Amino acid sequence: MGAYLLKRTLLIFPTLLGIMFISFVIIQFAPGGPVERVIAQLSGSGVGATERFGGGGGGELAGGGSSQAGQGGADALNSKYRGAQGLDPEFIKSLEKQFGFDKPAHERFFLMMKNYFTFNFGESYFRDISVIELIKEKLPVSISLGLWMTLVTYLISIPLGIRKAVRDGERFDTWTSTVLVIGYAVPGFLVAVLLLVVFAGSSFFQWFPSRGLVSDNFAELSTFGKIVDYFWHLTLPLIALALGTFTTMTFLTKNSFLDEIRKQYVVTARAKGLTEHEVLYGHVFRNAMLLIIAGFPSAFIGAFFSGSLLIETIFSLDGLGLLGFESVINRDYAVVFATLYIFSLVGLIANLLSDFIYTLVDPRIDFESREV
Repeated sequence: MGAYLLKRTLLIFPTLLGIMFISFVIIQFAPGGPVERVIAQLSGSGVGATERFGGGGGGELAGGGSSQAGQGGADALNSKYRGAQGLDPEFIKSLEKQFGFDKPAHERFFLMMKNYFTFNFGESYFRDISVIELIKEKLPVSISLGLWMTLVTYLISIPLGIRKAVRDGERFDTWTSTVLVIGYAVPGFLVAVLLLVVFAGSSFFQWFPSRGLVSDNFAELSTFGKIVDYFWHLTLPLIALALGTFTTMTFLTKNSFLDEIRKQYVVTARAKGLTEHEVLYGHVFRNAMLLIIAGFPSAFIGAFFSGSLLIETIFSLDGLGLLGFESVINRDYAVVFATLYIFSLVGLIANLLSDFIYTLVDPRIDFESREV
């Protein structure tokens, strides 16, 4: 097992490099970019861009471009960017240098990876804050949604799945399957809107808050009050987020237990006079739960990093999902690539951890006998 884990660990780095390389190449062919975004701001309102980028250079641009007389190659430079006609070429060059676009693509990629391997993610293009600090600001929301959604899903889905397996084909199994399928078919954002209107709006009930992770007076509350307030805010978003995962996990548990219950060793155990409880939890449980327990790290990481953008928007939760979306829209490549790198690295480590948990749950599994 040790040799297998070592091989998998060494494979993390080339895999991560490949993910970043493919993403970097795709971005190079994507229309628009940070320079184009600043030019668009200057061509439009111009206020935010001139304050953040160049100040005085922006003032010269607004003055009619008097510095363009006799500039050789200015038209060629401006033609690279849509809407750049009439802007000072020196200002555009300064933007390219600020964003690192004054270097060839391959040089930019290797410099980025060199910094990322030392966890130096630089600063956001359009926010006066480092990328790592920006991510830290969004972590509480993502941790809350990911952790509690995974725990709630496992705590409800596993007992329900076991119950459905034991009572397979009975009325309980039929009507719970119907409810689960209907819940899975309804989009999470529609459930979120419904919950918001019914339980957090003025039209029906005002039982839950409609926005944020905590109340404005959170710091003034007692310890118990903070805990209650925290979960009070999380209730509706978790319900809306967990529906799809809840259904999937329940049916996975049921089918896993059904497969084990129908095996010969269960028949033998029953023939020896063991009770159904002893058969189920003394023999079936460990084998049936192998896939489910070992998949916990990946399930948590998936919930942690892939929180629904629409759910975050509806409940005004400023998490990593919303950060990633805004970064792509604003062409903030520093944040886009940094979050991609972190998510990919953690995901690869989670997969490695899943394999390790497999061997803890069932020592009979031997990964070293398989090809990596």
